[in-house]
Amino acid sequence: MIRFAFAAILAALAVPALAQGAFPDRPIAMIVPFPPGGVADQTARPVAAAMEKALKQPVVLANRQGAGGAVGMAATAAARPDGYTIMTALSSISVIPEADKLFERKPAYTMDQFAPLALISSDPTVLVVNAERPWKSVAELVADAKARPGQISFSSSGVYGTLHMATEMFAHAAQVKFKHVPFNGAGPAMTALLGGHVDILASGPGVVLPQIKAGKVRALAGWGAKRLDVMPELPTFKELGFDIEFYIWAGVFAPAATPAPILETLRRAIAQGVKDPDFVAAMEKAGTPVAYLDAPEFKKFWDTDAARLAKALRAIGKVEGG
Repeated sequence: MIRFAFAAILAALAVPALAQGAFPDRPIAMIVPFPPGGVADQTARPVAAAMEKALKQPVVLANRQGAGGAVGMAATAAARPDGYTIMTALSSISVIPEADKLFERKPAYTMDQFAPLALISSDPTVLVVNAERPWKSVAELVADAKARPGQISFSSSGVYGTLHMATEMFAHAAQVKFKHVPFNGAGPAMTALLGGHVDILASGPGVVLPQIKAGKVRALAGWGAKRLDVMPELPTFKELGFDIEFYIWAGVFAPAATPAPILETLRRAIAQGVKDPDFVAAMEKAGTPVAYLDAPEFKKFWDTDAARLAKALRAIGKVEGG
């Protein structure tokens, strides 16, 4: 009787383990903290499609925009750490907690709540102006901004988001003041520029290149350490005498407490996915070169970039709407 009872207990304990199956055994949600049309969304879609092939399960995008990305990032940080919720985020993931510190408010999340899985892309930001505006160079734009403080407007993906930070770094270096018009993502920010509702915008080259080719916007400078291969004629801000550098990078994250074997499975899926011809073709079409780094190297990259952004944020200080 005792042996039978013991065997029954073992059998009962085994049922949940067998029912769980190997990871993954159901669809995975990939949160994108911005609306469609921006760098994060353009990167997440081909990443999700490539991961599906490797994992043999759907990877479903969920755009959770708001507060410059903080809404979706906080949702990911609070998600159950079982591998079924991951996120494609931008470099603004490092800025939002620092902004919360600056304003002495409870942080939406902390960076140690995330486990970095892989860096996918890293592009220097490009400054573009509406093609109907008169400025043909950064010097002309700066001169006009000094003559009309706060009159030249720029759109962004949200307060202290990537596009906002890049422009504020430029304004701080040039000692000018622009009028900030924030939106809930890079897509709406670009729409505002194209519609003439704002004057200038900082954005990733993959997003602005089609509009440059269409003659709807004009590029004035790039935030990279060197000129872009796709726009070799475009000067960098450093060439123009402004010691600023900013990159919009996209990386994939999971909640920090996700078990190591599940993180490893996700990492392998991404590593396999970035080699997929369909993924490479999609990224080339978007004008975004792949800059893949696996988790350990990505963590080092993230730490370095976060330190640079924290320093820039302290220099900029509190801004209206923050």
